[in-house]
Amino acid sequence: MKKLTCFKAYDIRGQLGTELTEDIVYRIGRATGQFLSEHFTSEHFTSEHYTYEHYTSKHYTSENKTSSIDKHTKKEEMPTVIVGGDIRLSTPELKASLTSGLLDSGCNVIDIGLCGTEEIYFATAHLKASGGIVVTASHNPKDYNGLKLVREQSKPISGDTGLLEIKKLAELNQFVPVKQKGQLSQSSTLVPYIEHLMGYVEANRFRPLKLVVNAGNGAAGHVIDALETLFEKQNVAVEFIKVHHEPDGNFPNGIPNPLLPENRSSTQQAVIKYGADMGIAWDGDFDRCFLFDENGDFIEGYYIVGLLAEAFLKKHPNEKIIHDPRLTLNTIDIVNSNNGVPIQSKTGHAFIKERMRKENAIYGGEMSAHHYFRDFNYCDSGMIPWLLVAELISSTGFKLSEMVGDRIKLYPSSGEINRTVIDADLILNEISNYYLAEAIEKEDVDGLSLSFDNWRFNVRKSNTEPLLRLNVESFNDQDLMEVKTLEILALIEKINNNEK
Repeated sequence: MKKLTCFKAYDIRGQLGTELTEDIVYRIGRATGQFLSEHFTSEHFTSEHYTYEHYTSKHYTSENKTSSIDKHTKKEEMPTVIVGGDIRLSTPELKASLTSGLLDSGCNVIDIGLCGTEEIYFATAHLKASGGIVVTASHNPKDYNGLKLVREQSKPISGDTGLLEIKKLAELNQFVPVKQKGQLSQSSTLVPYIEHLMGYVEANRFRPLKLVVNAGNGAAGHVIDALETLFEKQNVAVEFIKVHHEPDGNFPNGIPNPLLPENRSSTQQAVIKYGADMGIAWDGDFDRCFLFDENGDFIEGYYIVGLLAEAFLKKHPNEKIIHDPRLTLNTIDIVNSNNGVPIQSKTGHAFIKERMRKENAIYGGEMSAHHYFRDFNYCDSGMIPWLLVAELISSTGFKLSEMVGDRIKLYPSSGEINRTVIDADLILNEISNYYLAEAIEKEDVDGLSLSFDNWRFNVRKSNTEPLLRLNVESFNDQDLMEVKTLEILALIEKINNNEK
C-alpha cells in the first residue's frame, strides 16, 4: 500500500504528476463517497431541512405531510456531493476524475462549474447536500493542485473529522461495491450566493466609491462581475477598477498570493493611479481577501479582524468573537470595549469553525486574512469582509487608513516571521525557559504564547514544514516590539545553530 503524501492537516494538496494524479483523485472521490455513505443517515432529510419550495403539491399536502417525507427519505438513499473547481489548467481533468470516483461510489454529483472555495461552502448548505468538494490549490505554485472537502452544512472534513479515514480508504484502493451508480447534473448557485453576500450590508448606505479589485488571474472575477451588475441595477455608485481580472491558469502575473510583498505592487499602483478609496486582492480560490488603504498601503489582516469585530458588535452587542492566538491585544481590546466576548481558538479553519459553532459566535477572524461568519454556515469568505469595510467607509465617512491607523500605532506588531529550524520542539522549550521567569501569563493554546507587562509573543510550529512562525506585539511601543522581535529571532538562530 503506497502512502499518499497529498493529504495535509486540513485539506489535500500536492504536486501534479507525483503527489496528485487523475488516478489518485479518482480514488479520493471513491473514498470520499464511501465515507459519506457510511456516515449518511436519514436525519439529513427530515422535514426541518426542507422549505415549502422543495415540494410540489403532488408531493406535499396537508393530508400527507408525514407519508410524503417518509417516502422522500426512503427514496433518497444516495448522498449528494457538490463539486466545482478553480481556473488551474489541471482542474478540469482532476474534477472529471473526482466526479467519476464519486459517481462510482454511489453518490449523486451536482457540478457548479468554475467557482471559489466559498461558493462550494454556500452551495453545499444552500442545496442541502451531504458534502462538497472544490478542486483548487489556492495560492500554491501552478504545478500544484488540491481538494478542499466539507460535509453537510459545510462542516469541514479535516484530520480530526474524517480526512484521515478518507486517506486510508484511498490508499487501500479497495472499495465496497455499490448497487447503483450516482447521477451527474449541473447547476448554478451564483444568483442566490450573490444575494446572500448582499445580505451583510445595506447597499443604500454606500456612497460613491472607487475600488481597485485584483483577482490575480484567479477565480474571483466572475463574482465581482455579478456584484457589479447588481450594483448597477440598484443604482449603487461603486466603480470597480479591475486588475488581472480575467481567469488564466498560466498565472501570467504571478501566483495569486497577496501575502507575499512582491505580489502587491499591481494593486498598490492602481490604487494610487486611480485615486481609489480601497484596494482588494484575493488569493486563487478567494477564500481570503487582502485590503489596501487609499494610499496603497497594505493592511495586515490582524487589524481587519478588529475592524470587523467592532462593526458586528455595534450592530449586535454582547455577541461572541473568535480570534486566533498569534496576535491578540488589539482584538481583545476592541471586543471588550464594544461589549463583546472575546474567545481564543487554536489557529486553523477547522478549529475556528468548530469553536464558532460551539459558542454560536457571530464572527471569527485570523490574522492570515481568514474571516468567518455565523450566517455563512460559520465558514470563511473572501467577499463578505471587503463589502463590510466598504460599507464602513461609506457610513462613517472615514478613510480606511483613518479607521486602522490609530490601532496600528496603539498595538504595533511584527507580522508573521518564518524561520526554518532543525528541532522545533527543542527551540520552543528553550524559548519558554528563557522568558518564563519574567512572563505574567503563559498559554499553550497553539504553540507558545507568553505575555509581559506591555508586550507579548506567540511562536508556533508549521503543520506542514520545518518552520517556526513568530509574531510579536506590544502596547503602544513600536521600538520595544522591534527590539523583542530581533531578540527572539537571535535566540532561535543561536539554538538552531547549536543543533547543526
